[in-house]
Amino acid sequence: MSHDPAEAKPDHEQDRKFLLRAVELSRSRMEAGLGGPFGAVLVRDGEIIAEGWNEVTSSLDPTAHAEVTAIRRACQAVGDFLLKGATLYSSCEPCPMCLAATYWARVDRLVYANTRRQAASIGFDDEFLYEEIPRDPASRSLPTRHVPLPEAEHVFDLWAAKADKIAY
Repeated sequence: MSHDPAEAKPDHEQDRKFLLRAVELSRSRMEAGLGGPFGAVLVRDGEIIAEGWNEVTSSLDPTAHAEVTAIRRACQAVGDFLLKGATLYSSCEPCPMCLAATYWARVDRLVYANTRRQAASIGFDDEFLYEEIPRDPASRSLPTRHVPLPEAEHVFDLWAAKADKIAY
């Protein structure tokens, strides 16, 4: 998703530096009992704009993965819901939810340390989700029912016609 290939050129020394920070967050926050062994750092122009760590168990929020918490904090820090020009450093390959959040935030680059297979080997197996997502909703293991409503369609029509909407 790089906007300018020159800006997105990897700097291996910088990548290692910020990736080590994400790993340190994963260790220290895990040892503090805040959640699983995952950390993330968002960097723009060589500066950390936000850090995140897994807070699933400490915040009782199943979406509080390291990458999502870092993205939330970064967006607040920069006052924008888009993180163009940023690199996300993660201690582990992001799960499908975190990967989607990374794309939604328009992050330019992703750098990670451990793989999803390594995460699976310690009990964090996302393979089920990777297999479920491409399936037709009716064939997923989560019972799903599509109930079309004219009222819901009307809201979409209103959005499409809204002159002052902020597109994303």
